[in-house]
Amino acid sequence: MNIKLAENFRAVFYAPFYATLALGFHQEEGVDIKLIESPSPGSGIADLVQGRLDVVWGGPLRVIRERDQVAPVTGSSLVAFCEVAAKDPFYLVGRGDHAAVCAESIDGAPFDIRALAAMRLGSVSEVPTPWLCLEQDLRDRGVDPSALSRIADRTMQQNIDALNRGEIDVAQVFEPFVSIAQQQGAQVLAAASARGYTAYTTFISTYDGVSRNREAFEAMIRAVEKFGPWLREHGPVELARVVAPFYPHVSPDILERAMTRYQLAQLWTCRRVVSRAGYARLVQSMFQSGYISTLPRYEDCIADFSAESP
Repeated sequence: MNIKLAENFRAVFYAPFYATLALGFHQEEGVDIKLIESPSPGSGIADLVQGRLDVVWGGPLRVIRERDQVAPVTGSSLVAFCEVAAKDPFYLVGRGDHAAVCAESIDGAPFDIRALAAMRLGSVSEVPTPWLCLEQDLRDRGVDPSALSRIADRTMQQNIDALNRGEIDVAQVFEPFVSIAQQQGAQVLAAASARGYTAYTTFISTYDGVSRNREAFEAMIRAVEKFGPWLREHGPVELARVVAPFYPHVSPDILERAMTRYQLAQLWTCRRVVSRAGYARLVQSMFQSGYISTLPRYEDCIADFSAESP
């Protein structure tokens, strides 16, 4: 069975996908994977719909938004299956007085994100999901996200640089930028993973693609499900070593710290079913932010063979 699989973009929190490839788990299940690099987040979706790809990985957000905009389901409609990252991989990092309390400290009280109302925040611009989710976190705590002093058009690296220059107080970033910022004197203020389940990364295909490749997709799910037991046995340092070739510009020590942080956060579930609670949280964040105008049903976005029992 031959499958063309496109990455969403190269990110540390996608490590389970690269690990299953590097460790040969797909081949053990009888699937030959051709990994297609993606030039930008979400760019593989168009090739998927046109039939030039079999499957991509990425956020269910794209499936949910398509269902909101194009309600009738057809063979070319997107559908998600197999949960890999079940929690939000982003963090808030800061310096100086604003970093006095670290959310990851054992004896310190968590940072209260309501304090962002009086801070200068550099939010993620590369992809939409992190800010949509943080917006909902703020609304849940009675803070109007639109009232924040927020810079919304810089990259994560640019926000780290601005943080170091004192131009902003807090940056919203994922790994390896979290560990890099710490190395440069910043502290972790809050981990979005502490929110709990938020549907963040799955495989995505079309209904026609599922019909054509169901046997191969089942084998891919089995391959992904091998990752959890492997990680428990070998640990994040060995994970960093295995996936290091996919991250040539990340130093080994930073990569080890990143993998350790994500394992401790229990970011990866790597399982067949997609959490209904995580799906509901993502939909709520998208709806309340105005990113979608309806509330697409779980059953209309998640493949039946990956559905969690009600």
